[in-house]
Amino acid sequence: MTAFAFAGRCSTEDLQDPETSRQWQLRRARALIEPNGGEIVAEFFDSGHSRALPWKRRPRGDALLKALGDPERGFEAVVIGEPQRTFYGNQFGNTFPLFVHHGVPLWVPEIGGAIDPENEAHDLVMSVFGGMSKGERNRIKVRTRTAMASQLSVEGRYQGGRPPYGYRLVDSGPHPHPGKAAEGKRLQRLEPDPATAHIVARIFAEYLRGKGLYAIAEGLTRDGIPCPSAHDPARNRHRHGYAWSKGAVGAILENPRYTGHEVWNRQRRRDVLVDVEDVTLGYRSKLEWNNPSEWVWSTEVVHTPLVEPEIFAAGQSKRRARRNTSGVERKPRQPNRTYALGGLMRHALCGRKMQGNCNHGAPYYRCRYTAEYAKSAQLDHPLTVYVRESAVLPSLDRWIARHFSAGRLHDTLRRLHAAQQKQQVSPDLAEARQKLADCERRIAGYRAALDAGSDPALVGQWINETQQEKSAVEQRLRSAQRSRPQSIASEAELETMIRTLGDMKDRLLAADPTQKRPIYEAFGLFLTYDERRLTVTVESRPAAACAYGTCREGDLNPHAL
Repeated sequence: MTAFAFAGRCSTEDLQDPETSRQWQLRRARALIEPNGGEIVAEFFDSGHSRALPWKRRPRGDALLKALGDPERGFEAVVIGEPQRTFYGNQFGNTFPLFVHHGVPLWVPEIGGAIDPENEAHDLVMSVFGGMSKGERNRIKVRTRTAMASQLSVEGRYQGGRPPYGYRLVDSGPHPHPGKAAEGKRLQRLEPDPATAHIVARIFAEYLRGKGLYAIAEGLTRDGIPCPSAHDPARNRHRHGYAWSKGAVGAILENPRYTGHEVWNRQRRRDVLVDVEDVTLGYRSKLEWNNPSEWVWSTEVVHTPLVEPEIFAAGQSKRRARRNTSGVERKPRQPNRTYALGGLMRHALCGRKMQGNCNHGAPYYRCRYTAEYAKSAQLDHPLTVYVRESAVLPSLDRWIARHFSAGRLHDTLRRLHAAQQKQQVSPDLAEARQKLADCERRIAGYRAALDAGSDPALVGQWINETQQEKSAVEQRLRSAQRSRPQSIASEAELETMIRTLGDMKDRLLAADPTQKRPIYEAFGLFLTYDERRLTVTVESRPAAACAYGTCREGDLNPHAL
């Protein structure tokens, strides 16, 4: 009997149940190896990760690659159920040499057995599947984007997403696709929100009268007008909603949908190389603003405009004029600096990420909340908060060395495994699931009322309102599930993870501060700075909540406040 490890992958792009995808890939793999005396003893299946990610950036794929070099890995060969799900582009050429180096055969159904590294036909077949996988993904993207552009341009159809501030969603009739209509899905459109539509007109009027973005934000906050995140907290759970920001005012002034036209493709996700020096690391998705010439406009006005086209054009002309500062001499930018804790440290008071900043040649982290948000009585935020990097790193490194040292390896392993066993659903998650079930129950009741002959317009309005509430709850659920630590399947996997982190700990203690950021990310660090208590709270989540601690080193911020 030959022991096999099964490798597979499924992402949300597949539009299918991950467990169903895993089962049919596993079924194909077993059909290949079992007649040849094979048995699957280990699984490395990635769920929720795009095929465009190389194996090293897929959690289970990376674990498999590391297991290849382990003499006690527990399997003799690897089998793949579907190569188009597993390999993308040139990933086979970058991955298969590791199998050959460690002497681990790779079985694929399309080959009918193990891939022969000396067989050119095998190499060609696998390369073709990688190209087909990439082509399939690209074709789906092109078809989807082209269809959305056509629907918006010709029909003026609302393409989803949160409605702009000043509008709300209302029912626009049954979905034209019969299958989706049978499921109860309906089209939506924008209509002015009586509570906020006049605020949009006020912002444009004040801006054209000469007020700046921050002055407008201050006036709105002073008058007690809720900012967008406070007006719609269900869709903005990641924001505090205390005050208007100049960014929110600027976003309203830039939004062409206030002219009554639907506009799409203002932003687009593009794939950019993770590391230009190592293309095998693949790409990452980056959201970028498109040139206005690439925007797609509806040919007709499809919802009630909140500002006249002439007013919107005047506002855009003024904003372009203010950006045109080519004749102004600016201070030269500082060369790019590397901050070891960039993006990992937050300010305890406002919850915002602290920005890297160089003061007197030394790296600091700062929070300039008041430079973006208007003053608010709800949040007494200092003008600027600073913390020195050199005051945090030594204590942070000692904390990591203490928890991940060889002498505490087994104790840390035991605590991790115990935390996994005791992990329970949070009250917020349970409440969200209960609300989701309630929304589904109400929608089913409304549909029954519609079948019984109730007023279609009234029932449609009820269904639309409940669908909005359901969408907000689903977004809340997705956010909560993303924030939950990933579960770990076994104590053996925990031990492998801790040993890996133990090796990283040794590298961390010897590394230069400018090279520590990738290592901190591997430990899954989150830091929160409290300037009132002068403490930095550290949390590490490499794969599950493993340890918490607070380092106190006196005055971390001697010159601020």
